[in-house]
Amino acid sequence: MLERGNRAHDGLHDPPACLTLSTALPRTLQTYTVSNQQWAKTMTVFLYNGPEDARVTCLLAHGAGAPMDSDFMNTMADLLGERYCRVARFEFPYMALRRTEGGRRPPPRAERLTETYREAVADLGNPEKLLIGGKSFGGRVASMIADELHATGQVAGLVCLGYPFHPPGKPDKLRTGHLRELTCPTFICQGTRDPFGGSEEVTAYDLSPAIRFHWAEDGDHDLAPRRSSGHTQAGNWRAAADAIQDFAIQR
Repeated sequence: MLERGNRAHDGLHDPPACLTLSTALPRTLQTYTVSNQQWAKTMTVFLYNGPEDARVTCLLAHGAGAPMDSDFMNTMADLLGERYCRVARFEFPYMALRRTEGGRRPPPRAERLTETYREAVADLGNPEKLLIGGKSFGGRVASMIADELHATGQVAGLVCLGYPFHPPGKPDKLRTGHLRELTCPTFICQGTRDPFGGSEEVTAYDLSPAIRFHWAEDGDHDLAPRRSSGHTQAGNWRAAADAIQDFAIQR
């Protein structure tokens, strides 16, 4: 189910005339096209999964190159919803523009999207228990504001689905500086052979004790194993969802 965030209304009952609806998207996903930039800045559109009365809500942003309704995001949202977690997905502006203008816009630097994530948290309202996070790039952006929001009681924890510890093939270019001092309870689901940071590398990093891991056996950046490993993608995804459910219950 697709809904506009709370701030989108700003006291209005209907969207402005510049807001149009497109339905030519997979899985009955709908998106709003906004031609007025000022309105666009006041609105977050969420894609929901899971029961509305769930005690835990998980706000997830997408990865750098795939939208919020990628196969990975769809499946994980479904699995978490089945585990009685309310999942809300949203897109950063550069990704939303791909739907209306086409092409493959590159993402801006992660630091430039932290305010967009803060706005999404505000638009979501005040869930009973909120976890923030996302797939790869989206989880990295969330990790940059996790301590701030946790300190004010807005979020209970951080969930990252395949954290990009470094660019593939560049293990010396670490993105872990802020993870050393992280105090927000954090759960990272990572493939053991993830090219952005596998188990042999990551377990040697100097990371905060607030960070816990679930390792997907033989998993890549999508937690998918090789056929020869004896593990399956579906099995790894289910195990990750089970582990996130356990983490959420403990928060």
